[in-house]
Parts: sequence; C-alpha cells; structure tokens
Amino acid sequence: MGASPRRTGAAMIDSLMLWNEPNNMSHWDFEIDPKWSRFAELARSAAQAIAAERPELLRVLGGISPIDPGFIDNMKQQGVLEHVDVVAVHGFPLDWNHWQINEWPDKVAEIERLVRQPVWVTEVGVSTFGAEEVQLFGLERTAELLIGRVPRIHWYSLFDLPRAWPATTRHREAEGSSYYRHFYMGLLREDGTPKLAAKKFHEYAPELGLCQWFHFEDHRLESAVRWLKELGVRKLRTGLSWADSYRPNADAWFDKQMRALEDFDLTVTYCFTPEHLGERPHHTSPPKRVEEFADFCARMTRRYAAG
Repeated sequence: MGASPRRTGAAMIDSLMLWNEPNNMSHWDFEIDPKWSRFAELARSAAQAIAAERPELLRVLGGISPIDPGFIDNMKQQGVLEHVDVVAVHGFPLDWNHWQINEWPDKVAEIERLVRQPVWVTEVGVSTFGAEEVQLFGLERTAELLIGRVPRIHWYSLFDLPRAWPATTRHREAEGSSYYRHFYMGLLREDGTPKLAAKKFHEYAPELGLCQWFHFEDHRLESAVRWLKELGVRKLRTGLSWADSYRPNADAWFDKQMRALEDFDLTVTYCFTPEHLGERPHHTSPPKRVEEFADFCARMTRRYAAG
C-alpha cells in the first residue's frame, strides 16, 4: 500500500471508468442508496480526483445495465455528467435483457438523446449456455449493428468463468438459468480451448475490442495476453479493484497485471468497495466516505497512467 507512485509499464491507458453497472443491484446496493445520491457523490469526487492527476484522460461513467434513460437523467440532474467525457452502456439481449438484438441502434439512440457525450458499448456478449452457434450469431450480428455506429465496443469476454468460482451476483440459484449463463460468456472454454466465435473474432478486430476482468493473482493472465494478440485485439477493458487493494501484495499483483497489458489501449475500471469501508460488508455497498474511493482512483492513476 505504501509504495511510491511509478509507471510500471508502457500500458496506453486512454480512459478510466467510474464503477461498473451502478444501476444494477449486483454492483451497487441501491437499497441503501435508492436515489443514487451517494453514487453520484462518489462519481463526482472520483472524476475530479482523476482530472487532477491526468486531465487529458477520458473519464467514463460506469457502463449501465440495464440501459435505462431514467438513470442517465438522474445522473444529469445530480451533476455527474458535468464531470465525465463518455457515457457507457452494457447489453446482453440474447441472455438477460428484455429486448431483441436488432434493437441495439435504438437502445444507443435512447441514451444519445439525453447526453452531449459519446456513448460507448463497454460490454456486449452472448453466452454459449444453449449452443455455441448462438454466440457465433450474436457476435456477427452485434458487429454488423455496432461497428461504425458507436466509437468503442468491448465484447464480453475472453474466458469462460471457472465453474469453481462464484459469479459476481447476489442472487445465485434464485436466478435460475440466468445465474449459470455467467459462466459461459467467453470466447474460450474454461480449459482454454476456442469456441466457434473465437475463430471468427479476428475478422472484426481491432474495431471490436474486448472486456476481460482479472481476479486477484489470476492464473489466466499470461494466456489472456497471448490470445488477445492472436485475436487482433487492440482495445481492452479491464479493472483494478479497490477491494483487492487491501489484500497482501496488492501492488505487486496490480503491477504484474498492468505490465502484462502494456501492449493494449486500455480502459481501466475502478470499482468494488472494501468490506471494512462499506456501509455494509459487501463489495456492492456505498462506502462510508466517498473520498476514500477518490483517493484510490488518484493513486492508481498516478501509478499506472503517469504523464
């Protein structure tokens, strides 16, 4: 925690995202914060802290899921949009959303009408829960609909989630098949072998980027880098966890992760509340003091996005 700020690699960080899916209960506890006023305070504070360190970096409002114009209007009314350069959305119409894949342009337009900022799609994907052919269709149709329509697209994700790990959700089996679809979102199976869509992905890269979260001391990091390069990926979205920053040897892991990703143009997401700093002991909880999240954002920006 006390290491001096330094640039550990040549990673091209061009944008920093403030949280992930803040309008989704699996990532923000809006039972505690029903009007998102605490989130708005956190986002404004973090955006200002990042701007103080690197004003030229794009600040991205955490990708929303579901795509909800009402939430964006809420953020506008609370002054959040004055502090961000990009608004991001996430969509999974073949797995979780209640709209069809062909509605993607309309969903983007719903948000564009409310904001002056560009709208990015920072997570879009299709599971192979039913069949690999469904994911392949979803990849092809998503590329047709969104490449050239929005400035940035990140397919989710490279790897299937290992079955021994829990999905980041608070509902588990109560969600039925929706919960288990989390485990089949990768272009690669858990054993690292490619699915049908992986063999097609290079046709859409680099216009189609990728989103891959890495767990603390993730054993898949080196393999991920090899596959990302083979697939032709240039733009990668990943994250640095505020909660993980309190683990032993956290900075060493963050250094390793960022050094490994130095050849990609990165959107780095800052999120997840440390249990001991939340109103509740859970990574979705609003923190007791939003300034502590802003301090984390400033420290990570100094360390990995130094001028």
